[in-house]
Amino acid sequence: MNEVFLRLPQIIGNRKAKPPIEPIIPVCKTTWWAGVKSGIFPAPTKLSPRVAVWRSSDIYSLISKPKK
Repeated sequence: MNEVFLRLPQIIGNRKAKPPIEPIIPVCKTTWWAGVKSGIFPAPTKLSPRVAVWRSSDIYSLISKPKK
């Protein structure tokens, strides 16, 4: 099975896009990167120096975990 990758706007949403992208995890970009740094959110896979992606399986397992 092929892995699906998500870019950051697909995860946190983008209201300015046409059509707007609804968030999977509704946080701002700064909060997302702070969570990645602290280990709350999964680390990205770098495709190039300016392109980071996340495995969809990592994101969906994150939102399916029970809250502490």
